[in-house]
Amino acid sequence: MRALLSPLTRAVTYTRWLHLILGGTAAVICGMVFPGLDYLWELQTLWALAVPVPLAFLAAMVPGMRLAEGLQARLMLLPGPHARHPGGGGAAISAAPSSSWQDRWRTAGWLVVRIEAGACVMTLSIVLPSLSLSLLNAALGGGRDLGSAVPVTGDHWWYAPLAVLPLAVLAALVVGAGAGLTTAARHLLGPSAAERLAELEERNERLLERGRLARELHDSIGHALTAAVVQSGAARASGSPEFTGRALVAIEETARDALEDLERVLRLLREGTPGPGSRPGLADTGRLLDSARAAGATVRPEVTADLAALPGPVSREGYRIVQEALTNVLRHAGPVAVSLRITARDGALELDIRNALPCPAAPSGVPGSGLRGIRERAALLGGEAESGPWGDRWRVYARLPLGVAAADARAAARAEAGG
Repeated sequence: MRALLSPLTRAVTYTRWLHLILGGTAAVICGMVFPGLDYLWELQTLWALAVPVPLAFLAAMVPGMRLAEGLQARLMLLPGPHARHPGGGGAAISAAPSSSWQDRWRTAGWLVVRIEAGACVMTLSIVLPSLSLSLLNAALGGGRDLGSAVPVTGDHWWYAPLAVLPLAVLAALVVGAGAGLTTAARHLLGPSAAERLAELEERNERLLERGRLARELHDSIGHALTAAVVQSGAARASGSPEFTGRALVAIEETARDALEDLERVLRLLREGTPGPGSRPGLADTGRLLDSARAAGATVRPEVTADLAALPGPVSREGYRIVQEALTNVLRHAGPVAVSLRITARDGALELDIRNALPCPAAPSGVPGSGLRGIRERAALLGGEAESGPWGDRWRVYARLPLGVAAADARAAARAEAGG
């Protein structure tokens, strides 16, 4: 019994009922005009169901009709938090204008289903309660003229328990018709193949964005912690108050930069609005070099490219590549000599980072934890990166295109959108 009555306690049952009644209003009005309520069961009443059909097809040709119907269906057939966000991903009912003839024909089919089903439910919503009143009136002797659309003859007492049946039929009709209309809405107003593809692409972009944010945290926080560990160890071993003071200042600056990066990434996660202008670029490489020098490394930069004129995506990804390379140097080779060359030639930016190994035969001097991230960043812009031994040194080399070819432009736009 509880399973039978539970649908009647849900708000969605009544919002679906209202949606059906609103949809059938046009057909019922036509029926009231001709032949009228007195001839409700006559065959000529069927014309009232046919009149709105051509109008529904004409209305469905307007692209915005699908958007309006989709929003109504979401709000009234599937009430919930998702229904109040037209662009909500994964919704069973689409809320977007028609973008193809297939969308228009599906919208037309939906309007016809809604009008016809709504007219039937609206009519029975009047007739069935009226029949119950007539039965009760007849059971009490039939002394009152209720003007019922369905009169009942006789005055038998057993009409009283029968009066419950029309209401039970109406309740079952409302629940069943609402569920059926919702199923029809999912099929006729559901996302098209193009919309499903766009949703999958959007989901893929969100996954890529999460991966990019994870890389950002790895590069920034990893560099800060590595530099702090190396600097604090060098300060303890030096025994020089002057060196210790410089190391503490460098640790403070590195930690402050890492906190700024962390706050930016957390803001992206909270708001979902990328801010590429807040990310550091190659023009900010000086703070990376200062951090490495404070850790005891000897860094010799050679910059011949105009860093201020570099495209934003190239500058930002280049900064992260240099940061990861220097982090690997400090983590795996320690405070050794490092050379950094940044040049622009043949339509590409070249980054060349080399460092001395503590021992040519020592595998621990070979960095490797962030090399995959360096290759991914270069590939994102249509470039390439490689790393490996170079004589008695370890070399990280990256080439990032600066051209405006179609593929490079798309890659740059993708990197820009990634934040």
